[in-house]
Amino acid sequence: MGDSTLPQQPEVDALVFDWGGVMTVSVPEFVGAWIHAEAIDRDVYGRIMREWLSRDALPDNPVFRLETGELTVPEFERLLAAELITTTGAAIDGNGLLKRMFGGATPDPAMVELVRKARACGLHTALLSNSWGEGYPKDLLLELFDTVVISGRIGLRKPDERIYHHTLELIGVPAGRAVFFDDAPINVEAAQAVGMHALRHTGAESTRAHLATLGVNL
Repeated sequence: MGDSTLPQQPEVDALVFDWGGVMTVSVPEFVGAWIHAEAIDRDVYGRIMREWLSRDALPDNPVFRLETGELTVPEFERLLAAELITTTGAAIDGNGLLKRMFGGATPDPAMVELVRKARACGLHTALLSNSWGEGYPKDLLLELFDTVVISGRIGLRKPDERIYHHTLELIGVPAGRAVFFDDAPINVEAAQAVGMHALRHTGAESTRAHLATLGVNL
């Protein structure tokens, strides 16, 4: 993967990463495993997520309220369980639903190594995550990130431009000196709109390649 030195002056001072689907295995991978394990009707799940997560989603929908801390995890789990159906006709247990859904959201070793190298190089590393509960590996976050911004803790969520400004203020760099990676295009576009370098994450290798274009060679 090359050495962890910065032979040229990088164009950015801070690297900002989403959690689910960026620092972890892909969302389709871990959600798909849960859907299969619990025989969730995939079409129904997809319709609900489009209604609650698309660009046209109503601002008071359950996902938005969960991510800003207005809904507790148990409240959200009850709402989601009430909407889902199984292909077997079995009832869906709302208790612990999110823990089961995110059970396969394991850290991506390649991304962990990338962020570890970046921090060792002296770059500021930050996490900017819309939270579905607090199932983050605390020790790993402490190891990898100088700054941690989690939506439910501050009442703001991506793609609200205020959460990007808040993150930049905590980091202490102007927008043009930070790069942001997310797997959701709407969140990438919002970061670009506030002046950050921002790119959609599809895998560790492409993210590493994008960083190289900014003078960050890891």
